[in-house]
Amino acid sequence: MNIPNKITVSRICLIPIFVIIMLVDFDWGTVSFADVTMPVTHLVGALIFIIASVTDWIDGHYARKYNLVTNLGKFLDPLADKLLVSAALIVLVELNYAASWIVIIIISREFAVTGLRLILAGTGEVVAANMLGKIKTWTQIIAVSALLLHNWPFAFINFDFATVALWVSMFFTIWSGWDYFALNKDVFKNSK
Repeated sequence: MNIPNKITVSRICLIPIFVIIMLVDFDWGTVSFADVTMPVTHLVGALIFIIASVTDWIDGHYARKYNLVTNLGKFLDPLADKLLVSAALIVLVELNYAASWIVIIIISREFAVTGLRLILAGTGEVVAANMLGKIKTWTQIIAVSALLLHNWPFAFINFDFATVALWVSMFFTIWSGWDYFALNKDVFKNSK
């Protein structure tokens, strides 16, 4: 396994640590920034999520720079993104920081696209994420990070950036899912 794929696997390994930090009732106190007070566990969880998310850029950059792009990486990288974001969104629903119906739409799209990827893989085609898919992923990461950080640093100007970011990420999630299916519609026409 090459270094970019190991970085991707490390992102997957951070998911259970993130979930435990966020959901187990550790009494680590609170921390305040400007007008926002949050449990220390939420700050630590947000930092773990952000670090794991940044590894998405690192592994892709490293793989392209050193010509280490593999079919395993093309499969694992978007899967790791989906697992990380889905886990974080479910945690946010559990904590009542995100609307469940928005999370259901986002996760449903992720399952649908993963299913399509598996169908395409069965035909020997492994499709890397396109630019719209990358925008979708980064809007999700920004929205989740803002929600995990309790809308800091936007709380002091009384602007609910986190909620707006979640709506934007839902828009790009739907759009990129539609685009992915539209670009690969032939797989359904040629299926037996």
